[in-house]
Amino acid sequence: MAYPFQLGLQDAASPVMEELLQFHDHALMIVFLISSLVLYIITLMLTTKLTHTSTMDAQEVETIWTVLPAVILIMIALPSLRILYMMDEINNPSLTVKTMGHQWYWSYEYTDYEDLNFDSYMIPTPDLKPGELRLLEVDNRMVLPMQMTIRMLVSSEDVLHSWAVPSLGLKTDAIPGRLNQTTLMSTRPGLFYGQCSEICGSNHSFMPIVLELVPLENFEKWSASML
Repeated sequence: MAYPFQLGLQDAASPVMEELLQFHDHALMIVFLISSLVLYIITLMLTTKLTHTSTMDAQEVETIWTVLPAVILIMIALPSLRILYMMDEINNPSLTVKTMGHQWYWSYEYTDYEDLNFDSYMIPTPDLKPGELRLLEVDNRMVLPMQMTIRMLVSSEDVLHSWAVPSLGLKTDAIPGRLNQTTLMSTRPGLFYGQCSEICGSNHSFMPIVLELVPLENFEKWSASML
C-alpha cells in the first residue's frame, strides 16, 4: 500500500501492474525528452541574436516536425494497446468471485462454492486495534489464492461504484444492471488495500476494499471454515 508522502505509484503485485509501471516510465521519459527539447529551443530563441533566414522556408524542417510527432505517438500507442488487450484477456480462470457495490459497503460471493458469501463493512475508527489502518480496515477481508487467475465480476445494486485496488492494477466500474469483469492475479502473498473510486454518495470515503492473498493451502482451509 502507499506510504506517507509517496510521490510515485504503489509497488506492483501483479503482472498487469508491472506492465503499467513500465509503460508509465516509458511515457514519462518521452514527455521529459520533449519538454527538455522545447525548453532548450525557447532558451536559445531568447538568448541568441542570430537568425537563420533559410530555416523560415525549409521543407526539410517542416517534414521533420510533422513526421517526428507521429512517430512518437506510435511509440506510445503500441505499448498502450498491448496492455489494454492484456487487461481484457481472461484465460481459464481458476476461481470466480462476484462483488456487488452497495451504499456503502461491498458484498462478495464465491460462485464456485455453494454457499460462500459475505458483506464487507469498514471498521469504525473507535473499534480499530493497534496497528490497523484508519478508513482502510474491514470486518471481512476477501481471501484469495495467490499465483492463480481469478475472474472478478463487478456490479452494483444501487448507484455507480468503482472497485479499485491500485497495487494490483485493478479498477472496474460497478454499474447497476450491468456485469463487468476483470482478471486478478497476485505474484506474492500479502494484504492489498483499495477503495471505491467513483463518487457514490455521502459515505463514498467509507467503502474500503481489503484483499488477502494467501497460498492455495491456506485458502482451502479458510474456505472450509467459512462453509
